[in-house]
Amino acid sequence: MHQHTRTDPYADRYAARAAGMVPSEIRALFAVANRPEVVSLAGGMPYVAALPLDIVGEMLGELTQRRGAQALQYASAQGDPELRARICEVMALEGVHGSPEDVIVTVGSQQALDLLTRIFVDPGDVVLAEAPSYVGALGTFAMYQADVVHVAMDDEGLIPQALRETLDRLGREGRRVKFLYTIPTFQNPGGVTLPASRRAEILEICASYGVLVIEDNPYGLLGFDGEPMRALRADDPDHVIYLGSFSKTFAPGFRVGWALAPHAVRAKLVLAAESAILSHSSFSQFAVREYLTTQPWKQQIKSFREMYRERRDAMLESLEALMPEGTTWTRPAGGFFVWVTLPEGLNAKAMAPRAIAERVAYVPGTGFYADGQGRRNMRLSFCFPEPDRIREGIRRLAAVVEREIDLRDTFGTAHAPERTGMDTPGPDTA
Repeated sequence: MHQHTRTDPYADRYAARAAGMVPSEIRALFAVANRPEVVSLAGGMPYVAALPLDIVGEMLGELTQRRGAQALQYASAQGDPELRARICEVMALEGVHGSPEDVIVTVGSQQALDLLTRIFVDPGDVVLAEAPSYVGALGTFAMYQADVVHVAMDDEGLIPQALRETLDRLGREGRRVKFLYTIPTFQNPGGVTLPASRRAEILEICASYGVLVIEDNPYGLLGFDGEPMRALRADDPDHVIYLGSFSKTFAPGFRVGWALAPHAVRAKLVLAAESAILSHSSFSQFAVREYLTTQPWKQQIKSFREMYRERRDAMLESLEALMPEGTTWTRPAGGFFVWVTLPEGLNAKAMAPRAIAERVAYVPGTGFYADGQGRRNMRLSFCFPEPDRIREGIRRLAAVVEREIDLRDTFGTAHAPERTGMDTPGPDTA
């Protein structure tokens, strides 16, 4: 009997795609990171306690009493028509003018990503993704046996020339690119935002090469300065599929997201959704619709923005004051995350257990790449802890990094220096 069949008697029966099902580094951290003595700068959990929970509770009670017979019943796979109309009003804040007919409600934007990959990607097809990219997307692409090719970023997001060069190379190799996956605004994990000039150039490049763009935008309304950025979809509705979510602007527990897609693609998504879940939760959809209809949701988003700005500031000020020389980081203008590059010779993944021992948690950078990059990187999340806890967490983390530098200087570099677009020291040098 083979060794693996003793631990999993079904190992020889799984489909080939099951080999891509591996735990994410974030999920693996949660068990220890959530212990009360640990300052968790790891998970990107929104601070839902800032919601008026008493009012939300009353709203849900009234919803059950008034509309329970509908809210507790099956729904269509495309989603509640009134909610889809409200979703179009939300997207209009970013310059997107879509029809409710081309919106499909999904179980968070994560399901939209899964359905899109299911209908577009055959095993071996190329998916382009930023370097680094959202770990949940990389897991989905692996599940469907896509070949993820990373495109370099810098402090202003995806680099247009790198995208062009990558598409040229893949074209010479005769490889089929299905889409570019991008989080252009307050990126996860990088915290960087694509400026308007680059947005136009990237859309032009993708159109000229016939490459579809999947724009994932869960953080777009959570900017700390000024009005929301104009979405990619606003300027190219024919080649951009827009993914949105209420997880960051309302509450993730309802699991309500959406996709806005060209009409033919939306029809395929509805069929795929029927196959996956039959129908989405009516109650969750009615709850979000009721919230958007009866509550001052724009004012609540403003409160979230102010709270997260204060926490971002606490993190950046602490990094500036405490991190040793040679450490660099991004300076997000919104969203939840700061991307840190450690001094050469340090390994964030190897350091993580020692950080946990010092009661601070982060996510090592390797989880945000499909090709092994990111050893010097870590993602720090400022959305959940109070500002004073963030300051204490950075104090603990800086002490761990100092000790790692001492070990490196005593025993030598653990591995060859790694350079990626996001590793290059720029104006963010501490």
